[in-house]
Amino acid sequence: MGYQLDFGKVLQGEYLELILQGVQTTMVLFVLSWIFGLVLAIVLTVVRAIEFRPTQLLVAAFVEYHRNVPVLIQLFVWYFGLAVVLPDVVNDYLNDIGAEIGYAIVALALNKAAYMSEDFRSGMRSIHPAQMEAARSIGLTYLGAMRWVILPQAWRLALPALLGQTLILFKGTSLAAGIGVAELSYQARYIEEQSFRIFEAYGIATAIYMLISFAIMWLSSALSKRFRLRVK
Repeated sequence: MGYQLDFGKVLQGEYLELILQGVQTTMVLFVLSWIFGLVLAIVLTVVRAIEFRPTQLLVAAFVEYHRNVPVLIQLFVWYFGLAVVLPDVVNDYLNDIGAEIGYAIVALALNKAAYMSEDFRSGMRSIHPAQMEAARSIGLTYLGAMRWVILPQAWRLALPALLGQTLILFKGTSLAAGIGVAELSYQARYIEEQSFRIFEAYGIATAIYMLISFAIMWLSSALSKRFRLRVK
C-alpha cells in the first residue's frame, strides 16, 4: 500500500502543540525584530543625514555589511561568534535561558534596519531640500526638523518599500532554525522526523506561512492606499 495522507495525525496532541508553539515563536521573532529594526533604521537615517563624514562612513559600512552578507551568516556570527569572546560563565547562563532567540532577534533586527534605513533615505531624497531650510528658518533644530517635517514625509514615501521589507522579514524568521530557535520551520522538521509524516508536516507549515504572508500583503495594500503621499 502506498503512502496515505493523514493530516489528522499531525494536527492533534503533542504535534499540534508544537505547531502552535512554533507559530508563537515565529511571531515573537517577527514582531520584535520589526520593531527594533524600524527604530534603529530611523536612527541610522538621521545620523547618516548629518553632514559629518566619519558618522556617514560608519553608517554606510554598517549598511553594506548587513546588505551584502547572507542573513544566515549574520545569525552564526551572533550565536557562535559572540560565544568565543564572552566568558564561559556568561555563555552558560545565556544557554540556560535559551538565548538563541535573543541572538536571532538582534541579528534579524540589525539586518532589516540596514535595508529600512536605505528605504527611508530614498524617501528623503524625494523631499526638496528647501523644506529642511524652511524648517530651520522658523527655529526648529536639526532633530526637530527631522521629527516634524522630514521624517513624516519620508516614511510615507518609503512605505511601499518598508512593507515589502516587512514581508521579507517574516519569511526570513525561518532562518533562525539554523541556530536552534524552535520557530515554525524548526517544529515542522522535528515533527517530520518523529512522525515520518513529511508532506503533512511541511504542508501545514507552508499553509501557515502563506496565510500570514497573505495577511501581511493585504495589510500592506491597505496601508499603502491609506497613507499614500502625492509629491508634486
